[in-house]
Amino acid sequence: MSVRQSLLAILAQGPCYGYQLRHEFDRRTGSVWPLNVGQIYNTLERLERDALVSRGTADERGHVYWEITDAGSLEVERWLATAVERGQATRDELAIKVAVAATLPGADVAAVVDAQRDASSRHRDVLRRLRESGEDESPEGLARSLVLDGMLFSADAELRWLDHVQQRLTDHPQHTLALELNPDRPKRGRPAKSIDAALV
Repeated sequence: MSVRQSLLAILAQGPCYGYQLRHEFDRRTGSVWPLNVGQIYNTLERLERDALVSRGTADERGHVYWEITDAGSLEVERWLATAVERGQATRDELAIKVAVAATLPGADVAAVVDAQRDASSRHRDVLRRLRESGEDESPEGLARSLVLDGMLFSADAELRWLDHVQQRLTDHPQHTLALELNPDRPKRGRPAKSIDAALV
């Protein structure tokens, strides 16, 4: 999730102060990923350092308003026009955990998959309840439902992947999957080509 570009996009609508930016971010994301004010101010300071926003003067209540610069507006346009890259998918913690468990002698990978399926199912059920409880036709309601829909699709995909893993594991007896430590000393140098590089 890009807090940096999200805050810039909000500032493209007009000057805001820190708490106001947090509120506007929550309105647009259904409060699914709450930001703390410290994170907002740290991000604003980095944006100012990069000449993407400028700090205004404080109003009578002490609120310092931040304004987007021309360079910041261009950054927002670039962000909205550019697809989100999913290059780090190969470092997904769950996929790595299952792969390592599947190759550890004596590990009960089926139990790992079952425990994850239970947790993932509970997570999906919570998301469904949140989605059903907050449906309305307001702009905030639409934004919230879009975020929750994305999370629900991801949860469903994770459960389908776990079913796939379980099927693959039943096709291979556990003793054929176990990898003992390799006694050969690895050579220095570049690692083998990664999946990320192959996807580019």
